[in-house]
Order: sequence, then structure tokens, then C-alpha cells
Amino acid sequence: MIDLNRMSGILLHPTSLPSPYGIGDLGKDAYKFVDFLKNAGQHLWQILPLTHTGFGDSPYQSFSAFAGQPLLISPAHLMELGLLESFELQNCPVTDDEQIDYGVIIPWKHLIFRLAYERFLTKDGPESRLKEQFHLFCAENSTWLDDYSLFMTCKDIHAGKSWLEWEDKYRLPTKELKAELKEAFPEDIGYYQFLQFIFFSEWRELKKYANEHDIKIIGDIPIFVSMDSADVWANQELFQLDTKGFPLAVAGVPPDYFSSTGQLWGNPLYNWKTHEDDGFSWWISRIKSQLSNLDILRIDHFRGFESYWSVPYGEETAINGEWIKAPGRQLFEAVEDALGKNLPIIAEDLGIITEEVTALRESFHFPGMKILQFAFETTGESDYLPHQFTSPRCVCYTGTHDNDTTCGWYRTLEADCKRKLQLYTGTEPGRDISRNMIRLCLGSTAAYAVFPLQDALALGSEARMNIPGVAAGNWSWRCKDTALTPSLAEELKELSILYGRY
Repeated sequence: MIDLNRMSGILLHPTSLPSPYGIGDLGKDAYKFVDFLKNAGQHLWQILPLTHTGFGDSPYQSFSAFAGQPLLISPAHLMELGLLESFELQNCPVTDDEQIDYGVIIPWKHLIFRLAYERFLTKDGPESRLKEQFHLFCAENSTWLDDYSLFMTCKDIHAGKSWLEWEDKYRLPTKELKAELKEAFPEDIGYYQFLQFIFFSEWRELKKYANEHDIKIIGDIPIFVSMDSADVWANQELFQLDTKGFPLAVAGVPPDYFSSTGQLWGNPLYNWKTHEDDGFSWWISRIKSQLSNLDILRIDHFRGFESYWSVPYGEETAINGEWIKAPGRQLFEAVEDALGKNLPIIAEDLGIITEEVTALRESFHFPGMKILQFAFETTGESDYLPHQFTSPRCVCYTGTHDNDTTCGWYRTLEADCKRKLQLYTGTEPGRDISRNMIRLCLGSTAAYAVFPLQDALALGSEARMNIPGVAAGNWSWRCKDTALTPSLAEELKELSILYGRY
């Protein structure tokens, strides 16, 4: 169950950390960030999904619901393991310490990863400690790792194309084909297993360090998985697909705050009947895997467990969809039967929320979310205003990864809404708006208060992480290594103490 002691923390995805290698990683700067959180009196570090991102670099569209993001592997750690030489890291094509250039960084990282893997295969004897750990990892994670590593190898064979573009032999894999491929490409398959071994070794050490410093990590999973993923390719019966693997309908949301035409995500929808017949085993494995790597799990688009927006495949927008009931109650009952009651899960309950969705969330005691920016976009009452919070069983945010930064948001706010915010906070118009919103967040009755690092740094729209519905240019913001100052940590600590969150 979620600990309802008052706590606060910072939202920052590890890719946004400082690093000399073009993208944040799980190396020394991640440990320095944990130290910063500790010095700032914070007890929560919220991140986005840690999974292996696909086309578009979104953490919410990944090649696997289980596999970790190889781009987060620390090159410096590979050097410490004796798998890379220092001179091999000196040609990192870094051109900007505030933005990630995925088109440049991805091929460079895989170049050095290949070098490290070749040395891993040849440098140490078969009885080496590292190889023993590797083989143990592969055995313990075979239920997802075997399909994932085989899927990624097949993508390499097909020059990175979506599996829907592969020939039938590969698109509709049989047990015989999988065995044949494993025999034909053992080192290629082993490469992806090796990356997962290194990633999870690094992640678990970092999480251990955070927990030792009294910091809990809030992770994140999307309700749906990517069409171009090992999950769909290897488990086609669990999704609404035709006989050739193409989706019959896809996920999205109807027109809302973020888009007048809705959001057409394009993810395949679950064949819930098959999941029910199987006792929801895939979902149980997914949640168990995530909770083994995190302290608290936020599930994105929770309302889709009560009803989901189904859009016929081929539609250009999400307008022509329909709500279809989902077996959320049966699912979470099965999860509780398998993993225990009162699981540490946060439900992202934003958007079009019905009484049925609220009842589902409350029946399992999952905290919901309150976004302060939403509270001031009209002049009337709002469920997102702190005085309307009916229970501490919620998480209050200034904004999330999908919102503009507070400073950027404020600049586009209507004058009467700015006036409402001024009166509510008792501050001068526009003066230190970011800090005032953080104060409002911390001072709320919500058990947890979380704010993006961009708001702590009072950054503008140039530091926004994501614009929903826009396919390119997202997920690239990075924090400068000079930003996390002792004075900022002391200021945040004082606020944490002031509002009873220390």
C-alpha cells in the first residue's frame, strides 16, 4: 500500500540527467542527483517508463514492456568492467549539453556497446564472475528476455523495419522458427541479452543507493504496449489482431484538453477475453516485474481499465472511436491474488473520468493524481484546486511530463485566470510563479507532492519534455550539470520542512 506519510519529490527522467555522453545515464550523475534529492529534503524520485524506446524515442512506445532502455547504460561503467578503453569514449559526438540528439547518440552508443560485448565474449574465461552473473540473469528472466532478444535480432535482420513488414515466416513465428533462429544467430541474440544484463545491474545498484538514502522511486508504465514490440509479436493472441497480425482497432483518447481531434496513439488493443481465460498471467508478470525494479508504480491512462477508446484501424484521427468496457476489476483482483493486496500503485486518472472509473480506483485504494495547472485554466471551481481535495490519498503535481513547464504555461494563461492564480496564492502577478506553484503543491493535503525539475529551476517552454499529439522533437531536454546547486537544495529543503514533508 502507498505510505500516506507526507512526502515530496522531483519528476526527472534519467535521460535528462547531465552526462558527458550525449544523454543522461545510470552513471555517477545519477548518484549525484540522488545526493541532491537527499540534501533537498526530498523522499521521492519520479521517472518515466524505463523501457527500450522505439521510433520517436517516446518512453511510452517501446520495443518491450519488460526490457530496459539500453541508452541509459553508463559507458563509464563499461570501462570500469574492463570492456571499454578510455580512448574509445573520447569520440562521443556530443554537440549540446541541453538537448539529446537521438539520431547521433543511438548509433554511437550501439557502436561502443558492440565493442563491449565482443570483449565480454572473448576477454574472460567461461567461469568468470561476470559471465556467471550474466547466465543467471538470462535464466531468471527467460520468460520475457528470450522473445525480446529474438525479436530485436529479427529487427536487425530486417533493417529495423516494423515486424508487420516482415515476410510471413518471421511475422507469424512458430516454435520451430524460434529454435532455428536461436541456433543461427546465438551471438546476435546474446548481444541484446547482454545489454539487458548490464542495464538491470546498473539500475538495481542505483535503486539500492536511492533507498539507502531514504528515497523511493516512482516508476511508470503505459496501459498499452507498442504495436512494434516483442510483446505483440510473440503473443499475438493477447491482442485484437487479424490473422496476419494487423490490428483490428487501435487505442487513443477522444478530443480533450490536449487535442481537438483526440489522440490517436495507434497501440493495439487487448483481447481481454484471452487474458481472462489465462488468468491475466501476462499482466501479473508485467506488474510483478515492474514492482521488483521500483518502489511505487504509476499506471498511465488508468481509466482504460474501466473502458477504453477503440478506434477502427486506418482512421486518421481519434474522433471516430467508441468506449468499450474493460475487465479492470477482474484484472486487479487477479493481480492482488497473485502479488498481495494493497499494492503500491498510483492511478493516472486524468482526462474523461466517470464515476465507474473513480469507483474502480477507490476499490483498490489506488491514489489518483491532481494537476495544479488544470486548476487555473478556468475561473470557476475545479477538482484540481487544493481546497477541493477530499482525501490525502492522492498525488499533487504542479505539472507532468505532458504539460508545459509552469513558467511556460503561465505565459499563455488568460488574464482572468492569472488573476485567479494571483488571488489564490496571495502573490504578485507573475512573480516567481514557478516557486509559488511548488509551494501550493507542497502545502496541499495530498500525501505526495511532486514537481518537475524544470519547475524547481523556473525554466520556460524550451525545457518542456513532451507535447502530446506531436510526433517529433520530444523527450530531449537535459539538465545542465551546474543547475543542481547547494543553494537550490537548501531552499527546497526549507520548503519541505515548512510544509511537513521532511
